[in-house]
Amino acid sequence: MRSTAQRIQALQAEAKDLENEILALGRQQAPELLGLLGVGPITAPQILVSWSHPGRFRSEAAFAGVSPIPASSGLTNRHRLNRSGDRQLNRAIHTITLIRMRLDPSTKTYVARRATAGKTSRDAQRCLKRVICRQIFKVLEHVDRNRLGNVEELAQAA
Repeated sequence: MRSTAQRIQALQAEAKDLENEILALGRQQAPELLGLLGVGPITAPQILVSWSHPGRFRSEAAFAGVSPIPASSGLTNRHRLNRSGDRQLNRAIHTITLIRMRLDPSTKTYVARRATAGKTSRDAQRCLKRVICRQIFKVLEHVDRNRLGNVEELAQAA
């Protein structure tokens, strides 16, 4: 039992060290992304990996990865999960959504406003995911423009 507990402690310490390394790399690549509420040391690198490079996504809608497929029948209006998107990106955005819904007062009022408009809680969360995707997409485009600008300045100086 003692050896199992020691192994758990060693693995937890190793996981914490790796998380700190990932956080340092994330701060180096896109500190603006880590400044967003709900974006942490695990979700930010996943977003950066999914983003990959400028131009990979043709638009914000393509980046969203939360495109639901209509699965309505008769008077029932519902959606099902699109299995063809980037599931890891969708999971990261879902995590950010849950954190914001719990901690951010403006997000709470947004979800409440959607609920009063007749949306279910899942529909309100889907709308919130799109808002978050727009915000992240704009930040990533801004980061890439700045990075490209810095590369051009360095090339001109050389």
